[in-house]
Amino acid sequence: MKTMKGPAIFLAQFMGDEPPFNSLDAICAYMAGLGYKGVQIPTWESRLIDLQQAAESQTYCDELKGRIAEHGLEITELSTHLQGQLVAVHPVYDKLFDGFAPEAVHNNPKARTEWAVQQLKWSAKASRNLGLDAHVSFSGALLWPFMYPWPQRPAGLVEMGFEELAKRWKPILDAFDEQGVDVCYELHPGEDLHDGDS
Repeated sequence: MKTMKGPAIFLAQFMGDEPPFNSLDAICAYMAGLGYKGVQIPTWESRLIDLQQAAESQTYCDELKGRIAEHGLEITELSTHLQGQLVAVHPVYDKLFDGFAPEAVHNNPKARTEWAVQQLKWSAKASRNLGLDAHVSFSGALLWPFMYPWPQRPAGLVEMGFEELAKRWKPILDAFDEQGVDVCYELHPGEDLHDGDS
């Protein structure tokens, strides 16, 4: 049985160029001073984590956990919200979402998707190396331009969109399964997995 440990905070919205929001140690000291017990790490923020190294090195992960523990904090989850969004981008949004990927894959949706998938797979291994059993992400949105029901969608369009979403996410979910880590999707408008009722 798990018990709530919190409070914890997602660091992405606080990172910036000014102290104490510009480095791992500074932001951890600041958040601990506010009474937080845990931090959710955005994996695209290189000032907080080197995702590839975390996937490939247990030593790196042990040192990262140790640095955070020095501030009285622990990592609650890794986050791939931005990379998860890039797993499934409707072409109408290509230019808008390129900004979330490295410049080397801009204007190349196939390469951008491959980059995002690799990021998620590294996150599965990094989560395991950090001793985490949950991970947070976005699903992406192939169908979002069709949310409004006019003009009427052709029969089968929604089913086709979800089949493609499943095809893209199945290898990623398998990678997380192999590491014993659950993927938890943040659901809200702009994500295909948002159901409208919630």
